[in-house]
Order: sequence, then C-alpha cells, then structure tokens
Amino acid sequence: MDKLKRVVVGMSGGIDSSVAALLLKEQGYDVIGVTLKHLPDELSEISGKTCCSLDDISDAKMTCYTLGIPHYTINVTEEFQKEVMNYFVETYHAGKTPSPCVICDEKVKINKIVEFSDKMGIKYIATGHYSKKSMSDLLLWDKNNPKDQSYMLYRLDRSVIERFLFPLSGYEKSEVRKIARENGIHIHAKPDSQGICFAPDGYIPFLKNVLGNSVEKGKFINKKGETIGEHEGYQLYTIGQRRGLGLNLGRPFFVLEIRPDTNEVVIGDFDELLINRIEIINHKFHYKIEKLLNKVLIARPRFSSKGLKGELISEIKNGKEKLYFKFDKKNAENSEGQHIVFYLENELVGGGEIKKVL
Repeated sequence: MDKLKRVVVGMSGGIDSSVAALLLKEQGYDVIGVTLKHLPDELSEISGKTCCSLDDISDAKMTCYTLGIPHYTINVTEEFQKEVMNYFVETYHAGKTPSPCVICDEKVKINKIVEFSDKMGIKYIATGHYSKKSMSDLLLWDKNNPKDQSYMLYRLDRSVIERFLFPLSGYEKSEVRKIARENGIHIHAKPDSQGICFAPDGYIPFLKNVLGNSVEKGKFINKKGETIGEHEGYQLYTIGQRRGLGLNLGRPFFVLEIRPDTNEVVIGDFDELLINRIEIINHKFHYKIEKLLNKVLIARPRFSSKGLKGELISEIKNGKEKLYFKFDKKNAENSEGQHIVFYLENELVGGGEIKKVL
C-alpha cells in the first residue's frame, strides 16, 4: 500500500481510539496501533478506575487483533514521571493548579507517537480525540460537540497538526459506542476513564503520599489576615474551591489565594474571585502575537469553560515584555497554573499558563 495511506493510531484501550482505528481502516488506511505504557508497574496494575492500566494495554491489543492490524507497546514511564507526574506535584507544591493532560499530550503522548511514526517512515498520526482542524491546519473548536478536545491539544505544533487525522470529528460519544458494538469491539460498553491516571484514589491521597511531611496543617485566613479555621495543607487546595474545606461557618467560602511561604490559604466570598485581567506565561501561539492584539478573542481558562470574550495586551515592564488577557466581563474561572486557550472565532490560535490573577 502507498506509504501516504499509512497511519499510526495511539490506542489507549478505550472506545474512542478503538473506533478511530476502525474508521481509518474502513477509509482504506493501513493502520498500526501503538499503546504507550505510562505508569510504573505498581500503578499499572490498578484497573477500572483510570486510563493507562495493564488492562487497558490488553484491551488495546485485543482490539487490534479484532481489527486485524499490528500493535506495538512503547514504555514511556521515565518520560511520564519526569514531564507529567513531577510537574503535577511541583505545581501543587508551589500553590498552583496543574493541567497534567495538556502537558502529557504535548510532551509525552503525542510526542512519542510522532517519534514512532518518524522511525517507521509514516506521515499520518491519529488518536481518539474529538477534534477538527481548519484548512490552514489549525485546530477548531466544535462548540456543538461537548466532547471537543481542542483545548487539550493547543500546545501541539502546526507541523504536528498537519499530520493529524481526526476520524471522530463530527461524531458524538453515543454514535461511537454504537459503531464499536456493531463491529464486535469487545470494549463497546467500557466506561469512560475518570480522574487522573496516576492518582486512582484521588489527587489528595496521592499528594499526601508523595509530599509526606511537607503537607502540614495551617490557617485559613480572610483578606484582613484574620484566622477563620484550620486547613490540612496548602498543597491540597485550588483557587475557586468551595467544597471540601471542612468549614462549618453558616455560608459558603471560596479559596481566593494560596500562600506557600506562610502555609496560609485565603478564603472569602464568591464576588472576591471575580477578575477581568490575568498574566500569561509559557505561551504558545500559532500566529505572531502582534497580529492578535486588539482583536476580539474567545478565551477558555479551563477545559469546561464555554468561552469568554476579551483581548490580548502586551506591555513592557522593567524592560521585559509581558502578555496579559483582559476579559470583557469579570469572571471566576481563573486558577494560577491552569492553561488558558484562545480562539479567533472558532480557530485555535494559541494559549498559555495563567501566572497570576491581577
């Protein structure tokens, strides 16, 4: 078969990537399945709670056998530990909120699929992401599909997006399950993975285990510095959090600020979370930033965001250029450390990390 018709599909062992491989085969592609072993053995043995378990690898192999396509497993545990797990812990320890899946897609998952494809001399790559791309090879936000995952892939280079095939573009999850069932894919009823793959019992037990004595009780305070209560360790909280504070004060309180140096967590009313300007660091744009200034952009400060209008602002401070985003309306969606993604109409033009709330 023509090499241009060959494609490497990242197979997670889930329904989405399985159906992606099936659809591409039906479209005439020579499909090769690849599964990445992310987790160390002690975590890989856990099944049924998150993705990336040994059972998931077995499911991917079985699906490839059913489809009659070759399957490879690549061990990326060292890279995953360094780039994702360490980043996750360090970000929480700094009093910020990480975006592990965004970083994993950029530095591990897609990166390794591209490396494997290059070694095999194969141009095209695919995954089970629900995404679309524009004629100029940029990602599009499909607002009609609640499963759209353009946010997660915003850090991919345009040269990588060029090679991407998105066979699930335009499909809804119920349709994908039906296709899997009708084609004898054994995992057609498999539940969607939930939570963080390396923290199957939740991120709080994971952080307590990894950080140990670094997680110490401290004070909940208000903006005046008055003590409101006691927290379990500043690393266990995130900006905007309301549930799980362990406070019984007769009305809801929200986390406004996290102060690692003093082990204090500032709490207050919801209105105090509302801001209209943030600083952006570690940004990655697919157009020159100058071309995006003074344009109306749609921002998503978190994956669940429905989109907020505003504009990019570039300023020189202390001899250094800094980038900000000013929202048209104040909102409470911003947490330091999370990633904010920008769209010009529905075309994804870039994004970056929220450094501080201003």
